[in-house]
Amino acid sequence: MPAPDLRPLTGEPACLDLLNTQWLQDGEPRDLLTSTQGLDTWLASNGWDDRFTADGDTLERTLLARDALAAAVSSPGDAAAASRVDAILEHGRIRATLDTEGPGERAEFANPAWGPGWMAVRTYLDLLRTAPDRIRACAHDACTLHFFDTSRNGTRRWCSMAICGNRAKASRHYAKTRES
Repeated sequence: MPAPDLRPLTGEPACLDLLNTQWLQDGEPRDLLTSTQGLDTWLASNGWDDRFTADGDTLERTLLARDALAAAVSSPGDAAAASRVDAILEHGRIRATLDTEGPGERAEFANPAWGPGWMAVRTYLDLLRTAPDRIRACAHDACTLHFFDTSRNGTRRWCSMAICGNRAKASRHYAKTRES
């Protein structure tokens, strides 16, 4: 049974959810992936806990994928970051399938320990194909979280309006009242 997921933002596409395994809480850095138990929690949050094993080998490779994604998201178009992402993608492939339900696809890995990281990186490619301009970092200075903007007009700025958006509003209000 996975431990409770204490991250402030969950439910994002797997690539951003993997990045969000690192966050700040009360100004202190937190990291869900410091143990295989944390990996098990992350796998469960993405519905992969029955497909992949939360062991040291998988954790190590998932951390490599997280680092590659962090480089690519923070520096879009950077050749070195793209190369790091591509290096992760070399460890898996998509196989076309046909079953009674019709055509489909299945991810395959020579080493299943690459699976979770590879799947997360693959979702990044999907986001880049559909709406790369909607992959965002939270606009709050003290937040390290990322999200995929699904708002109608594409103007979401905060990982959470209740947390970071409210903090920004409170800061602006405090600054205005202090000036008065």
